[in-house]
Amino acid sequence: MRLRCAGAEPRRGRWRRALNLVSVVAVIAATTAVASLDAQAAVPPPPSGFTLTWSDDFNGAAGTGIDQNLWKYDTGPGSSFGTGEIETMTNSTSNVSYDGQGHLVLQALHSGSDPRSGWTSGRVETQSAGFGAAAGGVVRIESVLQQPNVTTANGAGYWPAFWMLGAPLRSGVTWPKSGEIDIMEDINGRSSVFSTLHCGVNPGGPCNESTGLGSGERACSGCQTGFHDYAAEIDRSVSPEQIRFYLDGNNFFTVSANQVDATTWADAVDHPFFIIYDLAIGGGFPDAFGGGPNAATVSGGKLVIDSVAVYNKGPGSGGGGGSVTGQTITGPGGKCVDVSGDDTGGDGTAVQLWDCQQAAKDQHWTWSGQTLQTLGKCLDIAGGVNANGTKLQLATCNGAGYQNWVANPDGSLSNPTTARCADSPSGATANGTRLQIWDCNGSGAQKFSLA
Repeated sequence: MRLRCAGAEPRRGRWRRALNLVSVVAVIAATTAVASLDAQAAVPPPPSGFTLTWSDDFNGAAGTGIDQNLWKYDTGPGSSFGTGEIETMTNSTSNVSYDGQGHLVLQALHSGSDPRSGWTSGRVETQSAGFGAAAGGVVRIESVLQQPNVTTANGAGYWPAFWMLGAPLRSGVTWPKSGEIDIMEDINGRSSVFSTLHCGVNPGGPCNESTGLGSGERACSGCQTGFHDYAAEIDRSVSPEQIRFYLDGNNFFTVSANQVDATTWADAVDHPFFIIYDLAIGGGFPDAFGGGPNAATVSGGKLVIDSVAVYNKGPGSGGGGGSVTGQTITGPGGKCVDVSGDDTGGDGTAVQLWDCQQAAKDQHWTWSGQTLQTLGKCLDIAGGVNANGTKLQLATCNGAGYQNWVANPDGSLSNPTTARCADSPSGATANGTRLQIWDCNGSGAQKFSLA
């Protein structure tokens, strides 16, 4: 369920001070251009010390819609998002589709004679809200993309973004307390990038909302005409914790935890996130830099996304040999989702609840697509049986639907193929309780938290 109340899922709020940022235009130019990137490049390899935990390189057939095992559409009028944008987001392949060349394309289209109405576009977010850094660890969220190929002459009103919202938002925690990390925003075809952390309360508060703690405008030469690499790292292995923003591998902006109080930071940052792409038209942010759209604004501009990846370093490990990586999944009684035995993990091994142990590899899970993996195998429904009470196990990953899982806003983990949820029988919390699937019912027996 996506929140619809104006202001409940806002983003990119620094427009209220945007006019004050004009003076910092082109302060920093990217020094490592990637405009010549292969347009069908694979997901970039993990940086040194990191492990790939989730990715998508958008290899869908030309003209088809998103893979809804991995992504969901966020549709409706821009007025619902609390930012003043004027487009209507749709699930039409005219606005959101694969191009058959390894890209996801969000396209803004205009009809009619009034430049301030008649716009449609696309906005998508990950099904999973499980992307984050464990305490003492680091997560890197990275995307190779091309901003809409427009200029200040014909791009007034364009507002593409690659960003994240905190998973607690899906469970009813309000914005901006739940956290928002804007990795890439551009407005009006200015060949620039803005990055921001939103946190605290709105308006005002320790994060100066709705402005947030932002980079200001940074030059991004060629970002309209070629592919570039945008990334953010949440680093919980240093003190104070940091969020670092990167353009083509260059760390151009950092936010540190000591810039706000400890509670505000923890509420906004120390939890998983979900990833969003959208191509808005109009709104307060573009308006602050001259406004738009206008009669010269071109229809058909595209945000072209080549790949997205999530990489993790284990807590305190620096990614070295033998480190424990991934996320723990806590269930009823605060017990961890665990594989029976001591980190062996053969096919058919029971998946159960057990006391959480930081060093237990079989209690640390990573997302790969829509699968949850540990010890090189997948969380699996025994025999692929669609019946209440069927046990969960570990099994070799095989691409079958009974190995797919979705983290839902109510805290449940559901399997789309069976339409049932991971469940602790009768809500049991004892060590060794074997998990099963059961009709999704919102009970405490089906509440699981990824961290």
